[in-house]
Amino acid sequence: MGYPTDILGTRAIVRPNYAVVPAAGLVNNVVPGIENCRISIVASPKIGAGFVQYIIEAALHGGTSKPFGQSAGIECFLFCIEGEGWAAAGEEKITLTPGAYVFAPAGIGLSFQNTADTKMKLILYKQRYIPIENHSAWTVFGNVNDIPFRPYDDMDNLLIKDLLPVNLGFDLNFHILSFLPGACHPFAETHVQEHGAYILTGEGCYYLDDNWGMIKKGDFVWFGPYCPQAAYGVGREDFTYIYSKDCNRDPEL
Repeated sequence: MGYPTDILGTRAIVRPNYAVVPAAGLVNNVVPGIENCRISIVASPKIGAGFVQYIIEAALHGGTSKPFGQSAGIECFLFCIEGEGWAAAGEEKITLTPGAYVFAPAGIGLSFQNTADTKMKLILYKQRYIPIENHSAWTVFGNVNDIPFRPYDDMDNLLIKDLLPVNLGFDLNFHILSFLPGACHPFAETHVQEHGAYILTGEGCYYLDDNWGMIKKGDFVWFGPYCPQAAYGVGREDFTYIYSKDCNRDPEL
C-alpha cells in the first residue's frame, strides 16, 4: 500500500441501521478455505446484518480449497463482477464471466477459482436458511446479461432484474436495480427487509435513515431493517447496483 499521499480521511459511514463502505477503506482478511485471494468482509452480524457479505479479488488460481458454506442450514450466493474462472455448486459447474452467478441452497456449498492471469472480482454472500413446510430452494446458475430489464413500479427510467426464482422455497433474492440519469425511487421506502448493495456503475445520491449522501461505483451499502431509503441517479451514466433482499417469510416472535 505504501505511505499515504494526503491527510487521512474516509467516506465510510457506520450507523446503527445502515453503513456505507467505500472501496478505498477495504482491508484484507484471512478466511480458512479461501486461498490466494484478497477478502474484505463488508457486512456481518457484528454490524447488525443478518448475513455475511464479502468482496473478493482472486489472483491466478485463487479460490476455494474446499466448498464454502457447506454447513447445515447455510445458503450461499456468488456473483462475478469482473474476470474469468469457474464456479461449482454440488456436482454442477459453470464458467464465470462478468455477470455470471450461482446460488447454492442450504448445505450444498459452492466453490470457485480464477483461471485467468488478471484478477477476478467477486461478491460472495451467505446467510442461514429459514425452512418452510412443503417448499425448498434449488441450485441456480445464471448470468445477468441473459435477463432482460423490466420497469420498476411502472417507471421507464428505473429498471430491475430478478436473479433468483420468485418462489416460496427461496427466503432470499438478488436484484439488479438501474437508475437512468435523473431517475429516482417512486417514494422513500421503509420496510422490514434488509439489503446488502454493491454499486456496479455510476453515482447516486442516497437517502439513508435521515441523511442524504453520495455513493458511487465500488461502494458497498448495508440497509438495516426499517431504514428509510431512497435514491436519485446522478451523473452521466446509469447508477446500477446488485442487492440482496430477504423475502417470503413471516418474522419470528
